[in-house]
Amino acid sequence: MTDGTGNPRRGTHVLYVHFDAVPHTAPEHYEALLALLTDITPLVQALPPDAALADVRGALRYFGRSAAELAQLVRLRALALHGTDCTVGVAASPLLARMAAQAGEPGQVREVRPEEAADFLGRRPVAALHGVGPATARTLCAYGLDSVGRLAAAPLATLQRILGAAQGRRLHERARGIDPTPVTPTAPPRSASAEHRFERDELDAARRRGALLTLADELGFRLRAEEQVARSLTLTVRYADRSATTRTRTLPEPTAHTPALATAAYALHDALGLQRARVRGVALRAEELTAAESAARQLSFDVRDEKARRAEAAADRARRRFGAYAVRPAGTEPPRGAEPPPDAEPPRAA
Repeated sequence: MTDGTGNPRRGTHVLYVHFDAVPHTAPEHYEALLALLTDITPLVQALPPDAALADVRGALRYFGRSAAELAQLVRLRALALHGTDCTVGVAASPLLARMAAQAGEPGQVREVRPEEAADFLGRRPVAALHGVGPATARTLCAYGLDSVGRLAAAPLATLQRILGAAQGRRLHERARGIDPTPVTPTAPPRSASAEHRFERDELDAARRRGALLTLADELGFRLRAEEQVARSLTLTVRYADRSATTRTRTLPEPTAHTPALATAAYALHDALGLQRARVRGVALRAEELTAAESAARQLSFDVRDEKARRAEAAADRARRRFGAYAVRPAGTEPPRGAEPPPDAEPPRAA
């Protein structure tokens, strides 16, 4: 599409790309999808585990296409080369592009032009505004500010009294579509992941927590073997209807300690309030990995914590000698299809 003079139409130049159904256990798949964007523009910001931002302003004239047409090209290449569909939001800022991608059904390209921004934002619920969490949304709705349009119309001083000076100003600007945040080129941070698929849709929360303990134990063992620690943990819950929920939590300190990883996984799971949800599978992803020797650790005077870490180190030595399932925390089960070696001793709970 052109502006009538033969040049690509300008105005929208930011793509928010969400890759649908990216395997969390295959980081190389995500990196290959990112390469589709870097073939178009060097300004690509990775948003793992399954999204990215791209500034295609410099690519419009080179390709002779509009930003929306480049988004369609990304979708076509992702499907043809990797069998992965994607949802793309196209706008003049990362905020609007992200909201455009999240505004409808997956597997589409949705463009919000600058002249359409006010109307698009005004019709969105306040919870859809990036940066508004559940608690903030409840607070705003209690004051009748239940849509982005009403939030934009509210006086700045009122929002600052309700939310505080910094957050009130930030949301006041975002409600008007003001987002000066640039697309900062980044590579995906190193991470490690593990996934468990249930034999049938799982309704039992205790079984789901048992699977999370198994995944936390697997990740912890791998990280300790590689002398790495994680700074954050991401939980993905996949449901029977093929939808998924992803939540991330920053850990109190960088760690590879299985109980610490399991505690964070339980907290993420319990915060979802799944109740009777039909869960098809769960995945944990340890992110922002760094060398264990360079990570600071809070000293503890808890004798039980020190004993647990010594027992964990002894269990790791047994695993390296007798197999990954020689010793494992009580309540865990090896993944389906995984069998210990014939000469290994029966697994024992730690």
